[in-house]
Amino acid sequence: MDSYSLLYSSSQRTGLLSGFQRLRSLRLMCDVVLEAGGISFPCHRALLASSSEYFWALFGETTAERFAGCVSLPALTPEGLDAILDFLYSGWLSVSPPTLHSVLQAARYLQVEPAVSICERFISDGLCAENCCSYANLAEHHALSDAFAAANQTIALEMATLLRESRDDLLRLNIQSLMALLDADEIPGVKEAELIMVVIDWLNENGPLPLLKSNSLLSRLRFGLISPSDIAILGHAHKAMTTPLIRGQLTRALEYHRLGPSQAISQSRQTTLRVSPARVLLVGGGASPDWPEQTMMAFDPGSRKFSTLSSSLPLRLRNHCVCSVGGFLFVIGGEEFKDGDEDGKKSAAASNQVWRYDPRFDCWEQLESMLERRAQFTCCVVADVIYAIGGQSTRPNTNTHTSVASVEFYDMRTASWRKGAAMPRPLYGHASAVLDGDIYVAGGLTGNRIQQNYSVNLYDQRESSKEVHSWDPRGRLWERRAPMSIARFHHRLAAANGHIYALLGMYEPFCNIERYDARADHWTQLRPLLVGSFNYGMASMPSGNLLVFGGRRWSDGQEVIVKSVLEYDPKIDCWREICQIPRPLTGTECTLLPLPD
Repeated sequence: MDSYSLLYSSSQRTGLLSGFQRLRSLRLMCDVVLEAGGISFPCHRALLASSSEYFWALFGETTAERFAGCVSLPALTPEGLDAILDFLYSGWLSVSPPTLHSVLQAARYLQVEPAVSICERFISDGLCAENCCSYANLAEHHALSDAFAAANQTIALEMATLLRESRDDLLRLNIQSLMALLDADEIPGVKEAELIMVVIDWLNENGPLPLLKSNSLLSRLRFGLISPSDIAILGHAHKAMTTPLIRGQLTRALEYHRLGPSQAISQSRQTTLRVSPARVLLVGGGASPDWPEQTMMAFDPGSRKFSTLSSSLPLRLRNHCVCSVGGFLFVIGGEEFKDGDEDGKKSAAASNQVWRYDPRFDCWEQLESMLERRAQFTCCVVADVIYAIGGQSTRPNTNTHTSVASVEFYDMRTASWRKGAAMPRPLYGHASAVLDGDIYVAGGLTGNRIQQNYSVNLYDQRESSKEVHSWDPRGRLWERRAPMSIARFHHRLAAANGHIYALLGMYEPFCNIERYDARADHWTQLRPLLVGSFNYGMASMPSGNLLVFGGRRWSDGQEVIVKSVLEYDPKIDCWREICQIPRPLTGTECTLLPLPD
């Protein structure tokens, strides 16, 4: 067999379309006329049939239009038909917001799917607050699934602007998009009460709806995010609110508000804020370790920006603990600082107070106090139970702080603190982390300290501990684990990627980091930080990376408070500075918490 080559010319295909377009413009060899809106469009039957499933069927062997000289298309507009014919003859589709509907209508009717895809991409690429509602209606009408999903997502993200500037567009929104909006877990800058009012207004404009549809729409609202007084009013806001299903949801929302401290373990979709993934909340601390501030800041890891919360801590605290459960912030113990007496002297004493912050309503509530006053202790959360471990307690009417080995845990169902299994020995300045449901405690000091004034402490033992113990909260005893290679005090532990990391500390060498493998019961030293710090805040991110905020370090023999935010990537054992805090900060405590914008 003789060999041969098969070669392709793209110019031949392009030239073929150009030739047909030239014949059409000159009205030569046209064998069919399409008519829409009283305007005629001479065309070539063969090209139409080869480019469109509709025309292939229309000009089939058994149809009446097979040899028809003129075909009327009353369902199409001249503008839409002209755009689609240009596309079939040239490959170019002329589309703009005013003509988009007619072009889509023609493309769908004539079954020209490439043109439909181009229109869908045009919608998705051009979405903004001004057009997202009209484009959502258009995408829903023409069954453009990708553009429909993109438009609905844009509506959710731009909802604050739409409520302010384009409320009428929302009231003309199709019901499927409105349901998709209410299914969204992230609607920045919008309160649930605003969504509820939009839905009621929409029902007034577009109702009445069948019972199943109105129930399906209203049940997507999160009634647990509005106040009890507003819930009571809603029952009479619209007839659709009086159905058994919706009245039952309103009743459950009222019951949720009566749960008190157990709200944190009774969370549901109905009580979950529609916000972006949890941000890092920096609680307390300040520009001086001797006079902590009551401010709270939020850090957005995505934008790497800080914002100050309008609410502030009820107390001025140092060496406190924070954690989050069920979307609530818990601030526990610490040294409470008070303004001075007539002589201007300030005082600080260990506290057993527990406060809960609800970001849904920007309010604080004081919970039952701990059994012991604690400062320089550690806390952690296991299965929605808060554990307070060790620390120092102030003796009444003295300046002596006694280390304690006690452990207590907060039972949210009974709103009370209970005793847990005590540690093998008293500790303060230690750190804890939770791995696979077990609590690990490492380092710290065992000695007592005498406080000469509110800011200067004398330690009767400066030797930090290397010891590590673990405890399964379901058991009774603490178990000794392999010790760290470095004794640490005022350091941090973090669980990430199936390991525990011990970071930095107050005394030399405070730059070192090591990793613990629980299965092998072994510590491995990692790459140290070039410049160490202490009294910093730390947060463990869902990605497994660790963030370190501010702190203090020594520079040229002087203590310096820093503004840096450092990120540690355990997967590659690498540190980098990602941004800076707006001001120097030391003594802050961190936790992840979903916060409204």
